[in-house]
This record gives sequence, C-alpha cells and structure tokens, in this order.
Amino acid sequence: MRNFILHRLLAAIIVLIGVSVIVFLALAAIPGDAATAILGSFATPDNKARLTASLGLDKPLPVQYLSWLSNVLKGDFGRSYALDRPVLDEVLDRLGPTLILAAAALCLCSVIGLLLGAVAAVRHRSWIDRLITLAVLIGISTPSFFLGIVLILIFAVTLRWFPTGGMYALFGGGDLLDLLHHLVLPALTLALVAAAIIARLTRTSMLEIIRQDHVRTARAKGLREPRIMIVHAFRNGLVDIIPVIGLQAGYVLGGAVYVETIFQWPGIGRMLVDAIMQRDVLLVQGGVLIVATGFVIFNLAADIIQRLVDPRIGSGR
Repeated sequence: MRNFILHRLLAAIIVLIGVSVIVFLALAAIPGDAATAILGSFATPDNKARLTASLGLDKPLPVQYLSWLSNVLKGDFGRSYALDRPVLDEVLDRLGPTLILAAAALCLCSVIGLLLGAVAAVRHRSWIDRLITLAVLIGISTPSFFLGIVLILIFAVTLRWFPTGGMYALFGGGDLLDLLHHLVLPALTLALVAAAIIARLTRTSMLEIIRQDHVRTARAKGLREPRIMIVHAFRNGLVDIIPVIGLQAGYVLGGAVYVETIFQWPGIGRMLVDAIMQRDVLLVQGGVLIVATGFVIFNLAADIIQRLVDPRIGSGR
C-alpha cells in the first residue's frame, strides 16, 4: 500500500506540474498585455513599461514561469491586479462556497446514480429499466449550463420554490436553512449529469457480475435475492464504480465555473470568470491550480479507496 500511494503521489505531482505549464502558456498566449488591462485609461507607454518591468513581464517566458512556480512552492501565488490583495487569500475566501457546492453535488450524484443504476440492474429489461436508461441518456446528453437555465425557469421563475441565485438571501436569512434553500438548484445542476454517468456504469457493472458463476452458486445455495444483489453484485461492482465517482468529484469541482456564474454563487468558478474578463493573470493561474489540485486529490482518494476495497488492484496480481 505504501508503494501504491507513493506511486500515485508522484503521478499527481507530475500532473500538477503539467497543468501549471499549460495554464501559464495559455494565459501568456492571450492577445494584449496585463499592464494595459491593469492601467486602463492610464496606460501610457511610460507607465506600461514601468509596470511591465516591475511585474517581470519583460523577461522570457521560461524565466517568468520558473519565478512564478518558485513563489508558488513557497506559498506565494502573487497579488491580484484587479483586487489588490494576495491571490491565495482571495482563492481561500472563495474556496469554501465552492467546496460546499461540490460536496452537495457529489453526495447527490453518488446517491442518485448508485440507486438508479442498482434498480435498473435488478429490474433488467423491465419498463423501469427502460425508463431509467432513457433518463440516463438524456442526462448524459444535456449540458449542465442548459440544465441550470431550465431549472431556474421552472423552479425559480415559474413555481417560485427556490431563489434564482446567490448563496444567502439579500435581506434576512443567513442561516443553514437559507443556505440549503439556495443550494438546491445549483447542486442539482451539477449532480444530475454526473449521476447519469454513475447510474450507467453501476447498471453495467452489476449486470456483468450477476452473470458470473459465484452469483449462480449463491442462488443455488438458496440465498435470498436481496442479499445476492447487495452482498455479491453491488459490493463487488463498487470496485469499478469508485474511480468513476472520483472522476465525477473532479467534474463537479471543475463544472462549478459555469454553474456558479449562472446561479451567482460566490465561489472560485465565478471568481475565475471575473478574473479572465479583467485579465487578472495571477488570479486565474492561482485559481486554476487550486481547482486542479482538488481534482487530483479527489482522484487520489478514489484510487486509495478502490485499493482498500480490492487489494489486488495495482499489485500486479
């Protein structure tokens, strides 16, 4: 297990370095320059030259990258041009709302996906199975941003059951119930597409296990069908499902970018959109790196849990 974790940690570090390079180069390729965006109407040639030199933007890209990476490793993500505050402070302030949204969406998609997939497998070839399969196909094919708009139109604008956006009410509220009331629609928007993917894999995995010899043997021994489905089919199917749940955790964390924008949720996603519009390079780099780190941590945790469930994985046996 120790070697397994070390191997995954090394792979995670390589992935994060690759992400940092890609993000840095992608932002460097954007037309225009940060000095002009920062100075605005004060962007005279002399002011631009002084600011460019003070920010180190006049140096070659490899030098800029290594300097930025060196500071990041020390915990210094730089200072936001637009907000005039440390990038890390701003990201950490926005991280809480994003984690709340992502955790709620992950719980919803896991429960809904596992439940629907298990029911579809148990009721294979019945009308329930066909209905769930149709719902899964629609869920996988529907973009989350479109789903969010539809949910707002139906449940916020027409039925007025939930607010159209925000994390708390503008006047009053501010407690847990107010948070949950505002959390329902954005969490559902993130969860439904991921739940469809989990449901599809759960159904496929359980159907494959149900056809295996040990399940036939369990039936021949007279074990009750619910016990067979839970102990043999569902538990063994989790080995294949856990990594997908880890991937969906990364999906809901990354998908918060547009969902937070639609629902005006004050998290990292909305912060990144605003930073991109203002060409706040350091804030974008820091935000994307934090999101990528969260994605890698989720997948690392999923790999470790999968190994605990089935020690044969990654052991070469």
